[in-house]
Amino acid sequence: MFNFEKINLTLSFNLLFFFTASILLIGYTIYVYKYTIPPISVSKKIFLTSLRILALLLLLFILFEPILTLAQKISVVPKNLIFIDNSRSMRIKDGTKREETEKNFINGLKKNNLVRNAEFYTFGNHINKIQIDSLNHSKFNEGSTNFSQIFSEVKNNEENISSIVIVSDGVITEGTDPLYTAEKLDIPVYTVGTGDTTERNDVQIKTVLYNQYIYNGTPTSIIATVLNKGFAGKKLDVALYESGKQIDKKSIGLASDGVQNVEFTYIPKKSGERKLSLVASHLKGEFTYANNKKVFYINVLSNKIKVLIVAGTPSSDLTFIRNTLLSDTNLTVNSIIQLSQNRFLEKNNKQQLIDSADVIFLIGFPSKATNNTLIRSILNAINLKNKPYFITLSNGIDFNKLREFNNVLGFSFNKMTSNYNEVQPEISSGQSKNPLLRNNTANPIETWNKLPPVLQPDIGLKAKPESNVIAKTKVNNVPLNIPLIITKRIGNQKSIAVLAKNIWRWKLQTAPNNLDLFNRFIISSLKWLNTKNNLKQVTIRTTKKLYSLGEQVEFSAQVYDATFNPVSDAAVQIYIKHRNNNYTVNLNSMGNGLYEGTFQTNKAGDYIFKGEALLNNKKLGSGAGKFNVGEVDIEMINPQMNYEYLTLLSNQTGGKFFNYTNYPELYPVLKEKNKKSAKDKIKVSEINLWSNRWIMIAVIILFGLEWFFRKRAGML
Repeated sequence: MFNFEKINLTLSFNLLFFFTASILLIGYTIYVYKYTIPPISVSKKIFLTSLRILALLLLLFILFEPILTLAQKISVVPKNLIFIDNSRSMRIKDGTKREETEKNFINGLKKNNLVRNAEFYTFGNHINKIQIDSLNHSKFNEGSTNFSQIFSEVKNNEENISSIVIVSDGVITEGTDPLYTAEKLDIPVYTVGTGDTTERNDVQIKTVLYNQYIYNGTPTSIIATVLNKGFAGKKLDVALYESGKQIDKKSIGLASDGVQNVEFTYIPKKSGERKLSLVASHLKGEFTYANNKKVFYINVLSNKIKVLIVAGTPSSDLTFIRNTLLSDTNLTVNSIIQLSQNRFLEKNNKQQLIDSADVIFLIGFPSKATNNTLIRSILNAINLKNKPYFITLSNGIDFNKLREFNNVLGFSFNKMTSNYNEVQPEISSGQSKNPLLRNNTANPIETWNKLPPVLQPDIGLKAKPESNVIAKTKVNNVPLNIPLIITKRIGNQKSIAVLAKNIWRWKLQTAPNNLDLFNRFIISSLKWLNTKNNLKQVTIRTTKKLYSLGEQVEFSAQVYDATFNPVSDAAVQIYIKHRNNNYTVNLNSMGNGLYEGTFQTNKAGDYIFKGEALLNNKKLGSGAGKFNVGEVDIEMINPQMNYEYLTLLSNQTGGKFFNYTNYPELYPVLKEKNKKSAKDKIKVSEINLWSNRWIMIAVIILFGLEWFFRKRAGML
């Protein structure tokens, strides 16, 4: 009656034990009621005996933890999932009537009775499930096209999906390429292409290459790739703008092969996030001007990194490391080099250099000649001000004085000796992706392992538990469990230690072969040390920098307390400014310290925002940023249908591509898929009878009835 394929009852213990215990309980109950005080009638004996036997058997049943397994056959109706592109690119007028194609395709589904087994969605910025009658009223106003969300939606759909149909021009303007995800679903994808594949006469700024982070006052290159079709030999102006103000312009003759680069030199004059744009002039006959502009953002750092070298005595290690640091124009390198007691190479304010340094390099420091005042200044900078540092055990170092740094060092040593061992680096393959060890060879780790030996003091070196050993030592190709290069990162304290001297040999051997191992190691170490942890209690950002007009601006925030535990009940508010207009957005808590909110506007331009998080009217922190709306409409940049991608997506998933003229051929294909995809599904459910409250209620009622009738009969 219930279409059960299988009904099975299992017990936690052997069924023989259950029957044996049942017989004993039944026998015991019959024995108890054989003689009663006072004597009762046979019918009452049978009634009371039955009540107790049932109650005891149910208790025994519960003790054996019975589980009832039911397997039911369910007929699963196949579903076609139909995804309709609702982005603004559907409005492009290229003679193919994109909007009309989508609406005609929907009407064809109705006529071919394919609506009942179909679910309908629109997609653009987001996926929206929709009723079929609402599709004819689509506004085609979403600011981007995201294909990856389609397959995320399908993965979460537990129905029997026979096919996926995507009606779109195939131009992805947001999200990742979902081809791999689509293949794994093992569901055929049928694509209906809207738009024209014909190349139109047009000029386009295709890509812009630039460094995302640069330093104030430091020149950087910005390279634009310009494409043209049908305008070979024409003159074109390409201008570079900063915050709407033109700062450079170049005129070029368009190449016959259709591709060429235009390079600009940009020198930032202010720090912070700078908005730049490249704009190509308009030529008569272009299909669209929407792709003649590219907007991007560059982060300008306020100053060069200030590096302070502190050396206990002049040495070859000092010379080689200092020359490497000086070769980088993004660094300001100062030094405190001790020559003898109270004599230094430089005449400068030592405390001022220490206080202003971003990173400190300790080379053979401290030495016997180093006084306690300098030691204390360096130690306070590391310990109290969290200055990151790089240390080598180079010539002149005094290990007795180095003990004063014990609390901040990433290593320990337990003996004093003047002996040194010749050691080479021994780096495991597990460190192959460590950025500190990268170099310009095919096998960076092998190159490190073949470096010449350096001298390591025999002082019982050990890495502290909080340190990370990235290189150990080997002697005569025999690996030893002694650290050579270690990093340490605890909270806001960071350090790198090379536990040897004469590391200049690494540079001397690799330089003739044009290997950048030594220089790259020093500069990479500096960058790693200078990278701030950015542990902010409150971070607020937008999901991207550029939004199309009408597209929702999405905000996200993370909020933590002073101990960096997530705060989920804060009030997070965003204040947005655009020219003379001000807006306020309240973010909603998503739990675990995460907050989300959206803002939508129909006014194009640059927007700045500031936000803050309050808990019990106390400010936890704040965040700020910029975004742009509508200056570049990414949906109108590429007017062509991406035939290659739509065809690849269909072929790789076992589907087929249809264009805007032959899509009626898809209807019989969908009907056939529905017939073949109908299937029965076995639904298995387990019921833990031993925890069923109704069985316990029955036991209580049976024992209660027995007690009631015994009392009525005056029994003991």
